Amino acid sequence: MASFKKTILSRGVLTVWVLVFGTIFILMLGSVLGSVLFQIKLHQNIKASNLAAQIAEAGINYAKWHLAHSETDYNFNGLYDYYDPEGSLVGKYQLTVIAPGGCSAGVTIKSVGWKQGVESQKRTLQIKYAKPALARYGFLTHTNAWFGENEELRGPFHSNGGIRMDGIQNSLSTSAKQTYTCGEENGCTNSSCKSPCLWKVGPKQCECPGIWGSGRGGLSGLWQYPVSNVDFDVITQDMLTLKTMAQTSGIYIASSTTFGYHLIFKNNGSFDLYKVTALQPQVQCSDGSTWFWESNDILTQTFVRNYNFPASCAPVFVEDNVWVEGTISGRITVAVARLPDISGTNAKIIIPNNILYANSSSSLGLMAQKDVIIPLYVPNDLKIQAVMLAQKGHVWRYHYPDYGYEPYRTYAKRHRIETYGSIISRDIWTFTWVNNAGNVLSGYAETSMNYNANLTFDPPPYFPVSGDFTTVKWEEIPSN
Repeated sequence: MASFKKTILSRGVLTVWVLVFGTIFILMLGSVLGSVLFQIKLHQNIKASNLAAQIAEAGINYAKWHLAHSETDYNFNGLYDYYDPEGSLVGKYQLTVIAPGGCSAGVTIKSVGWKQGVESQKRTLQIKYAKPALARYGFLTHTNAWFGENEELRGPFHSNGGIRMDGIQNSLSTSAKQTYTCGEENGCTNSSCKSPCLWKVGPKQCECPGIWGSGRGGLSGLWQYPVSNVDFDVITQDMLTLKTMAQTSGIYIASSTTFGYHLIFKNNGSFDLYKVTALQPQVQCSDGSTWFWESNDILTQTFVRNYNFPASCAPVFVEDNVWVEGTISGRITVAVARLPDISGTNAKIIIPNNILYANSSSSLGLMAQKDVIIPLYVPNDLKIQAVMLAQKGHVWRYHYPDYGYEPYRTYAKRHRIETYGSIISRDIWTFTWVNNAGNVLSGYAETSMNYNANLTFDPPPYFPVSGDFTTVKWEEIPSN
């Protein structure tokens, strides 16, 4: 009897152990299976996420292709199917395209991609796609240029003519000419026409390489010629379009019926507008070929009102001559033109005093129908932080004679001018007039032109661009 009880007890204990270990085994098996299933699910999600990124990138590439074939058509937002090479539907991408505007010169392209049936694993890519602005040049001109020994240029510069480079440079200079005729305005005469230039007896002219001079840029490999022309027709922006923008969403200022307006920028994102009521007496000046009498200096003015910068970055358009100075806080472009465009009535911009940026994110575009002029009555040391564009004329200061009486005695010669941005001048540019020996006759003795690289793809509002689209910024952003 005792033995029978012992057997029953042993079998009961065994059953308990079987149940215990069986439970443990089932739990472990469940855990292992759960882990395996989790890893499978995770792997599937990773594959779906990676594929979603590829699909989103395909959307970006399609947007680029679309703009390459129709660069002004930005109306292709929407949902697109994505197929593999065999023609099977793999997934979808959603495109959102934001066209260039006043506050941004580039196209913003956002693409959200996902695998078919796995919308929980979306990936979102976004790029800024832009053409380089003409502000990518520190200096750009359609004609011959001469940089003197006391002139310093920082940033790339280009001329569709020839370049005499006697100054200091830190970047590439390019000319569209293999050779060119260097005239007296660039210090080239029969007696001064020396190697590498050659005096041509028949036409009596000095023929020089596309870029030459006493500057050390050539030895540093910074001179390149000939290269392709820069199309200055692109620079001639449609002033009528800018006028319409100003009238609808910016600031439009009609003719003063007097001499023009004076804009004084303030460091709070606004400017005071004055009407110029009288000019200083005319003074003798020269454009390099002709002497004449003219005044570009304000004598009296009356306050009109204060304007805040347009929130949309729409332009300020003035249908008259404009004097500009002050501190810029924000992004703004001032365009001046008399329309319809009639030769002899074209408007100009005059800079009588410093123009400074309040911070590194500020930018100013000055677009003149004709000239951008530095007048007679200016500080001995002048700073201009802006992109200056003379569509059909010059960025320059006239040659004022150095007479021994006022105002010439004080103002004909000035000490130093420093610019930060770009100078774009269709015709001859200069702030300094020298003789054949290089001695300063009039203007600024020292010139320093500094390049603002940030303006290449982020120029002042509505500033001209040219060339091909380039990916400026690429990022992945969180998907909603």
